[in-house]
Amino acid sequence: MKIFGTDGVRGLANTEPMTPETVLKLGKALVYYLKSSLSIESPNILIGKDTRLSGYMFEQALSAGITSMGADVFLVGPLPTPAISYLTTDMRADAGIVISASHNPYTDNGIKFFGPDGFKFEQDVEDKIEEILKKKKYLNDVPESIGKAFRIEDSSGRYIVYLKNTFPKAFNLHGIKIVLDCANGAGYKVSPLVFQELGAQVTLLSIDPDGKNINLNCGSLFPDNLKSKVIQTKSDIGIALDGDADRAVFVDSKGNIVDGDKILALCINNLIKNNSTNTKNNIFVFTEMSNIALQKFVKSMNANFILTSVGDKHVVKEMRKSNSKFGGEKSGHFIFMDHSTTGDGTLSALQILSIMKKTGESLYDLSNIIDLYPQLLVNIKVKEKAPFKSIPDLTNSLNRCNSILGDNGRINLRYSGTEKLARVMVEGKDEKVINDIALEISNIIRKHIGVQI
Repeated sequence: MKIFGTDGVRGLANTEPMTPETVLKLGKALVYYLKSSLSIESPNILIGKDTRLSGYMFEQALSAGITSMGADVFLVGPLPTPAISYLTTDMRADAGIVISASHNPYTDNGIKFFGPDGFKFEQDVEDKIEEILKKKKYLNDVPESIGKAFRIEDSSGRYIVYLKNTFPKAFNLHGIKIVLDCANGAGYKVSPLVFQELGAQVTLLSIDPDGKNINLNCGSLFPDNLKSKVIQTKSDIGIALDGDADRAVFVDSKGNIVDGDKILALCINNLIKNNSTNTKNNIFVFTEMSNIALQKFVKSMNANFILTSVGDKHVVKEMRKSNSKFGGEKSGHFIFMDHSTTGDGTLSALQILSIMKKTGESLYDLSNIIDLYPQLLVNIKVKEKAPFKSIPDLTNSLNRCNSILGDNGRINLRYSGTEKLARVMVEGKDEKVINDIALEISNIIRKHIGVQI
């Protein structure tokens, strides 16, 4: 069984690979990799986590594995994933580890690794660590001394100062009313302080984690409470984080959820307007799930874009390759490469607020910069992830439907990286047409590989 998936290691807590025994060995394998491949004699490794119950168990397992190999660990407690990315670099650590399953329920957990540059490990590095673990190569390295574990008390303060420094010095948030939903997750302490210290009036939701309520009917996947609270408090903006606070979903002053592609568009517009160089040097990166309207908007601005597979890891990889300054996913991951090496929900919110302050416009007005094409996403539970080309009748159906949509629509099929789901996305100008196409394609997939209910 492969241990690393599309975003580190993830699974049901206390079930392979997310057992304390395997996670302890993973800690050993990491140290062995740092010593043998990077020639780091005495590695220092930073460990952070979100608020789910099993985080304590895995924090101790990782610490035991790492210190048993002669490396030191810095424990920073519950902090957002991007905080670990930043602190790994700021504290000159040799690696950073996040214990989190992001937007998943508390019963799941996961492990993500960051390098000393603040970027997530590339797949080839994960493959090497997995090989070390499976072949138990770490047994060949018995250190003369055991490492130490240090709990870092000022980590939250460091991260808060860093975030505030990404907000333009010429502005503050006095007079801005914010509703912030922290998903009972990793951002529940630090994120409110950032906005409050900049002068905003903040109404808080979901800031009482109990180990089991992370992402439970709250946060970026459940924004209904946020919408109603924004209207009730007559706030300027609503911000919903997910469990590890690396993504954000926004609500405008009228209680509307602002589509992630509109957030991408308004940020791209702001970056181009503030860039005095030739706009053709501007390259923006987003995923194949982004709306056609966003692609046409970027072209209309005489700029370029690159599409990637779904996943912020793919977006960041392409951004580094193309020297892009901004990219993201419509799901709420936004990467501002001048400020961060990964998605950061709180930082993204600060950038949106800075645009609002700079222009004097509301989020409602700013987000109307593009009109999105109707888009329909259907999730189908499947028994197996068979190649789509092997599914009978599907290729013929796709060819026929694509000819109907022409240049003003598209169909995207993919499997979830973490669940047994087939995802059918259809986009086009005519809502009835895309509904009919989505139904036809979904029925074919369901008939041949779907889970029968």
